Amino acid sequence: MGVFSLAVPFREATGGRKARSEGDSTLLPSGRSPEARLQRTPEQQAEQDAYGLLVRQCIAGDQRAWHQMVTGQHRRIYAICYRFTGSADDAEDLTQDIFLKVYRNLRSFDQAKGSFQTWITTLARNMLVDHFRRSKLERATDSMDISLSGEDDGPTLAERLPDTGPGQEQHVAGLQLKATIQQALAQLSPELREAVILRDLEDMDYKEIALILKIPEGTVKSRISRGRAELGRMLQRIEGKVM
Repeated sequence: MGVFSLAVPFREATGGRKARSEGDSTLLPSGRSPEARLQRTPEQQAEQDAYGLLVRQCIAGDQRAWHQMVTGQHRRIYAICYRFTGSADDAEDLTQDIFLKVYRNLRSFDQAKGSFQTWITTLARNMLVDHFRRSKLERATDSMDISLSGEDDGPTLAERLPDTGPGQEQHVAGLQLKATIQQALAQLSPELREAVILRDLEDMDYKEIALILKIPEGTVKSRISRGRAELGRMLQRIEGKVM
């Protein structure tokens, strides 16, 4: 899995193959209520400021800044794409398309409206929605850390695995569990799947997810709860028991 833009001259970032989606350059809602603004820790604010500087440097044509931005975000964006599609090839293609669109839309990033992480995740989510609409396929995702109880403090799938040495039997059981999870996640609707992934895999808080999905925070919580509950029921039907 390579970082496409690190091997491509900066000036060519807009001249590669056509991105999957050219529309929707508005990546965040135009306005945010005071209660929607996230309280940041000093570390989060420092990261926000650093990415704000990188964006300005990229707009000015600094190739090293672009290299740093892609290096810092590529693994996370690829992981999101893979978890949504369940396909390494699709995830790699979508990741490349997302970074092409990131470059083309850097001027639309407004640090006053939200963090760079929220901005790029919103962009990625929009392109994934377009991907689902085009392909009309319900593919699986890969996770070991989704709570089956529908509650944040419920046991996760990873916690349900036996905590023993890495023997062959445990390895096989782990592979079987991953396949079972993929099968169950493939049956979730995209709206429930994306909510569960952003919460349980990306560890985003409810307000961030609400901004990305452009839905009320209460709806976010409802979708996460429903997604976890449905996933648990599907796993029970598949396995005949809760793992």
